Amino acid sequence: MLRTLLLLCGLLTAVAGGPLLAAEPQPQKLNVLILDGQNNHNWRATTPVIRALLEESGRFRVDVATMPTGPQNAAARQDFSPPLQEFDVVVSNYSDFGSEPAPKPFLDKLTQWVADGGGFVAVHAATAGLQHHAEYCRMIGLGWGGPNRGDRLVVDSSGNVVRTPKGQGSGTGHGAHGPIDVTVWSADHPVVKGLPRTWRVARDELWFSTRGPAEELTVLATGYSPNTKQNEPLLWTVGFGQGRVFVNLLGHDQNVMRDAGFRTTLLQGTEWAATL
Repeated sequence: MLRTLLLLCGLLTAVAGGPLLAAEPQPQKLNVLILDGQNNHNWRATTPVIRALLEESGRFRVDVATMPTGPQNAAARQDFSPPLQEFDVVVSNYSDFGSEPAPKPFLDKLTQWVADGGGFVAVHAATAGLQHHAEYCRMIGLGWGGPNRGDRLVVDSSGNVVRTPKGQGSGTGHGAHGPIDVTVWSADHPVVKGLPRTWRVARDELWFSTRGPAEELTVLATGYSPNTKQNEPLLWTVGFGQGRVFVNLLGHDQNVMRDAGFRTTLLQGTEWAATL
């Protein structure tokens, strides 16, 4: 009997080309919902890129929820209510900056879901607009707006956060599109793990003087602004109730989204936000 077992083991080893090893268990895919429908940037071009980056990583299963727009869809817009409970994280490519205000019932549901333990990722212009909803502004920490939207943060050369109070100084702006010199300040954080201390984005849109409540906010990385001569927040996290929020100001258009810096921080940031 033993001889038979040994012969069988030898045969299996020969067929397999080596010893039989148990396959490593693969982590369960995380469920992502991309939110779009309007944006002051080209969401129809960028949402497919975001989806492809997430799916091609093999870590995520992705769906898209597109908010209805236009007067003919007013009722559907107010009833817009994707099943957030089926997802681990929402990645927002949505903004109502200069457009129809996002419906309050949906924003109430979204912010409560995140506060209860959901994950949320805001990409670039998802931090613009939505100022009519105080909890959304608190959830993302900083965004595009005038001085009265909230405080302004910069990081000095020693890594200290310097805060300008609400109402003082300038509102948000940006210079010409071009290279951005990025500095990582929290190298041990999972969102920026493995990235160099300093690196360059070939071409993107760098905002300066972003504004907001900036509560429970951790600056992960900054971009040096030639306009302000300051290290402006570029990547940050916000503690919001029991949930996790990651904001990525990179990603102005579909070409920029193929940059290694955007791709890495999107993937690592989405996984971090989804895995409490």
